[in-house]
Amino acid sequence: MDPLSATASVIAVLQLSSKVVGYLTDVKDASKERARCAIEACNLHSLLLNLRFRLDEGSADTSWYTAIRALAVKSGPLDQFKQALELLQTKMTDGGRVKNAGEALLWKFKKEEIASILDRMERLKSTVEIALQMDHFKLSQAIVCNTRTIKDDTASVRVHVEDIEYRNLLEWVSPLDYPAQQSDVIKRRQEGTGQWFLDAPEVAKWRSEAKATLFCPGIPGAGKTMAAAIAIDSLLKSEQDSSVGVAYVYCNYKDRKEQDVTGMLAAILKQLLQDQPSLAEPLTRLHEQHAHKGTRPSADEISTTLQSVILELSTVYIVVDALDECRNDDGTRRWLLARIRDLQSKADVRFLATSRFLPDIIDEFKELGRLEVRACDEDVRRFVAGQVHRLPNCIQRKHELQELVQDKIAQSVDGMFLLARLHTDSLLDKRTPKEIKVTLARLSKGSAALDGAYKDAIQRIEGQLAGDCERAKNVLSWITYAQRPLTTAEICHALAVEHQEEELDPENVPDMEELVSVYAGLVVVDEESRIVRLVHYTTQEYLERIRETWNPKAQLDIALTCLTYLSFGSFKKGSCSTDAALENRLQCSVFLDYAAKYWVQHTLPVQDDAYDLACSFLLHRESISCATQVMSVSTYRYPGHSKGFPHNTGFIHLTARFGLTILLKRCLESGKREVVNSVDSKDSYDRSGLYIAAENGHAETVNLLLDKGADLLFNKGANINAQGGHYGNALQAASYGGHEQVVKLLLDKGADVNAQGGRYGNAFHAAAYEGHLRVLELLMSKETAMPLHDRYGRTLLWWAAAGGNTATVEVLVTRYSFDPLMPNKFGQTPFWIASKKGYIEISEFLGKECGDTEIQRQALPGNDDNRTSISCDVCTLNVKGNAFHFHCQYCAGGDWDMCAECKGRGAFCEDATHLLVKRTTNKGNWVEVTS
Repeated sequence: MDPLSATASVIAVLQLSSKVVGYLTDVKDASKERARCAIEACNLHSLLLNLRFRLDEGSADTSWYTAIRALAVKSGPLDQFKQALELLQTKMTDGGRVKNAGEALLWKFKKEEIASILDRMERLKSTVEIALQMDHFKLSQAIVCNTRTIKDDTASVRVHVEDIEYRNLLEWVSPLDYPAQQSDVIKRRQEGTGQWFLDAPEVAKWRSEAKATLFCPGIPGAGKTMAAAIAIDSLLKSEQDSSVGVAYVYCNYKDRKEQDVTGMLAAILKQLLQDQPSLAEPLTRLHEQHAHKGTRPSADEISTTLQSVILELSTVYIVVDALDECRNDDGTRRWLLARIRDLQSKADVRFLATSRFLPDIIDEFKELGRLEVRACDEDVRRFVAGQVHRLPNCIQRKHELQELVQDKIAQSVDGMFLLARLHTDSLLDKRTPKEIKVTLARLSKGSAALDGAYKDAIQRIEGQLAGDCERAKNVLSWITYAQRPLTTAEICHALAVEHQEEELDPENVPDMEELVSVYAGLVVVDEESRIVRLVHYTTQEYLERIRETWNPKAQLDIALTCLTYLSFGSFKKGSCSTDAALENRLQCSVFLDYAAKYWVQHTLPVQDDAYDLACSFLLHRESISCATQVMSVSTYRYPGHSKGFPHNTGFIHLTARFGLTILLKRCLESGKREVVNSVDSKDSYDRSGLYIAAENGHAETVNLLLDKGADLLFNKGANINAQGGHYGNALQAASYGGHEQVVKLLLDKGADVNAQGGRYGNAFHAAAYEGHLRVLELLMSKETAMPLHDRYGRTLLWWAAAGGNTATVEVLVTRYSFDPLMPNKFGQTPFWIASKKGYIEISEFLGKECGDTEIQRQALPGNDDNRTSISCDVCTLNVKGNAFHFHCQYCAGGDWDMCAECKGRGAFCEDATHLLVKRTTNKGNWVEVTS
């Protein structure tokens, strides 16, 4: 190694150590570990700087310089320490952007890891000090010793970082943490209960029979969730073979937004890979396709990846609890079951589900294994015996009274474990044996007893001190009305909000542990997730029935709390400019995520009463910017996630987006200049209020905007046919969304049914592609309608086939006589595109209609292509993973792409004068390339 190489190595470490010192110095955390890291790094930097100057002055032919070269060789002390610093830097930065370094360091490093880093700093410092003494013999010995030790430590740190990266990959595919919920549920199990379930022949058969399914229905409160948790716990403990996978889903009526088919399948995939990094290659590829673009995998992509992983395992157990709480109005439950059965057809997947007795769910499990879940008397007695320590002293002191309590409660529950818990809680405030016996004598039986038990609980709450009663009412109302599960911190901060105040007073934040005691047993707190839940789904149902009379102003109070919080002075600074700043804001402002994302749902029913505060908030542009950024940010973080929201959003845009028609009407009628003058304003996505209202299907808001000037009939306002936004105009946006009432309204108001532009060219094609047959027929009923082919010769039938909409295809062929073999400009027929995209049912129908076997053979599905999530806006096929594609940043709201094949055939975007950017993939990122 020449002198320049040795000097270069020292300089490289100097530069890196300087950066790390900068990160550590900027940290606000004052911990001793951080301070020691900063001090040691500074000391080492000073010594290395001294060494660099000695190298500049030294002679390359001396023994000392020879020893120094060993210090700087590849994998030597300097090189290995540089690698360790790089790993440390990686953990304190986010894609090159500095995080809150101290928080990241202290959060991600354990104490022993920090000690290891300090130890390596100390060793290198000692070595450099020896080097500065000019003793080449001691230096050589120190280098040999340190090289071996540092190498071992560096390998350990690298393994740790790889583990963190793997956990980040799993967190990317699914943020749902069912293992934490499993831990919380199983902790509440009374020892010895539920053994009957594990010992049942039906369970034994399910566990031993390939591709078996076991359906476990039960009445509300029977203990179905606990039975599922006990089964999962048994599987996790007994199935230690790495070729056996166990995954589970806890459906929850409050988590319906997160629990769609894609989310639940992704959670199953995450669990199967939790301790199986050797099987993660399919997920890694999926991550590379999506992560850096901020896109999310589709249900099909997750299913394919999940199937790939399952095929590597010998047996997979899947448990889904509370299938009845999985939403089905959008087909989620049906599709989930279909996906699991598809997996069962390909691999040894053993499926267990619990549910209430709902007819449509029972039909799904006909002729399959079945075991009803009921609370047995023995388990109820065990449970009550385990609660004696909580009961009054008069019960604890008398064994015969304990026996009476167990007997009476066991007799009353009639298979409903929840009643055992509620009846036990009903004894907590009784102080004499007579009071105990009177209460036990009043216990009613069976499902009819639930309402009585809840009524007693409410009476116990109202019998408390006035302050405790008010707090209990507020918390129960928050949980009942909440749009998603709330954490203890979120509820405490929500309760601390004071109307008319500009900031949150920390001294007004209540202690959750004190609040728990006033709920009369109706609330539980998950220890792992710190989520506050009602004790059972039936509790939610009961409180929903009484909430309008028990706490009639709760919805308004919640709406005002959210609006007050969003109007805080700290949020009037506007949106955050970086990902790190946004994450820091969310961490510091615990209630911001919920308030920003759900203020609308709470305000909609009380718009008149919340008018003043809602208007004050909506008329403050910077407050809106802050809230819009938070409500738009994805659950899945990716570089630049803080940028993905519409800027220049105002009162008109938000009221139009969410259908806040009463607020909008009162504001317009009051003549507020900032609102009236912005009726035609557009956000950064080139969308007007009219477009946004149409896109979201808010007919009343569309009508209001049209009546108040958002069309050509008035002096103010924009043209009803004006171009803008992803779908070109309001009519195409409404047609794409299938909003029949809005489409009819726009047509009646004079919207041009043939208007061109947007992603799909016109409203006809948008409706056909999405399969909105009633909307399509409404458009075609207009006398001026001309649903001909577009500039590439794509007919309505072509678009319907490309969208995979069988019913629409059949109607267009049989009723409107569209030709399945009518080619577009590039020779691609409706039959071709349906076959190419793998729509078998449409292909078979069109094949019979055209009867051309040669064309059928030419149009075999091309499913073997490795394709990305980017679809071509000309042929609608997804772009191949290793191919170029062309992007237009102007058309369709900046979301217009075209594959190389279509570009080669002469296709172009909506405006042939636009300059298209050529792109390809590089390590999962789309990068621009020169032609």
